Amino acid sequence: MDKLTVKKFGVTGKGEKPYLYTMQNDKGMQVSVTDYGATLVKVCVPDREGKLTDVVLGYDDAAGYERGGLFFGATVGRSANRIGGAQFEINGVKYSLEKNDNGNNLHSGMDYYQQRMWEVVENADDHVTFLLHSPDGDQGYPGALDMYVTYSLDEENTVTIHYQAVPDQDTIINMTNHSYFNLNGHDSGDVLGHTVRLEADCFTPADNESIPTGEIRSVEGTPMDFREGKAIGKEIDADDEQIRFGGGYDHNWVLKNEGRFDKVAEVTADRSGIVMEVYTDLPGVQMYTANFVDGEPGKEGACYGKRSAVCLETQYFPDAVHHENFPGPICKAGEKYDTRTAYRFL
Repeated sequence: MDKLTVKKFGVTGKGEKPYLYTMQNDKGMQVSVTDYGATLVKVCVPDREGKLTDVVLGYDDAAGYERGGLFFGATVGRSANRIGGAQFEINGVKYSLEKNDNGNNLHSGMDYYQQRMWEVVENADDHVTFLLHSPDGDQGYPGALDMYVTYSLDEENTVTIHYQAVPDQDTIINMTNHSYFNLNGHDSGDVLGHTVRLEADCFTPADNESIPTGEIRSVEGTPMDFREGKAIGKEIDADDEQIRFGGGYDHNWVLKNEGRFDKVAEVTADRSGIVMEVYTDLPGVQMYTANFVDGEPGKEGACYGKRSAVCLETQYFPDAVHHENFPGPICKAGEKYDTRTAYRFL
């Protein structure tokens, strides 16, 4: 059987005709991605009884992703997460971004990378590489670049996402993948019984608009402490200012990997037995528990509700450009932006 299959994935409102690329390994795991947005559409892994289970929320065709505003499976760029005041300064020059989140900029404004057609520059049994040209001034950011995103699937049931770009001016680059994971199955209800462990001693508290204050705070004695592993639902409604601001978990944790590609998180399903390990070389991870998902129609007739998934978005810290104590998201002209994140399923 072919390890890579390609089929049509519907038509967008602009008349674009995307394709769905599905990789399969010898263990039967399948990963589907589309050139509409370089989006991760399906991740099908065997559960403890060998049943193939799709563990990411999504839509049946490209039109669903075009309509959707929840970033299911999205390749988010040029800068993921929030930039306070929707403006920043580089080399003494001020740049203004779209204000699409309480006067701030979220996921680079409404001209999203994930709602554009990407070029497929390489596809093989075990990987697909997408390319998007982002010109100078795109979304308000300085500098032109070619963003390459490669999805690969290996025989260890690992999905790796590799981002590469070289800007021609100093700019912000902070790519992430915004997949919503439910390891009991994408249509199986809430994830409050999933156990999460994070390799993080600290997190970055945010204000009531989800903009970090600049503090790096210990998780000790807070609902943010996932060092030993605990159920998502255990403290998701705790009487805690940070939890109230986010409506649950929607925060950035400070990882201990020190720039090395290393394991940073683990999620264990309560019913399917599926375990997901997360690896990255990036300094932070935003854990979001789908607090604002409400009756979203999804693939195969699913209806996704509140807290029906957990996102683990590896990244530079939100609003890092405004906080000198945060790892810098600036990529210099001619320097290579090169980062990997992987999700391994056991």
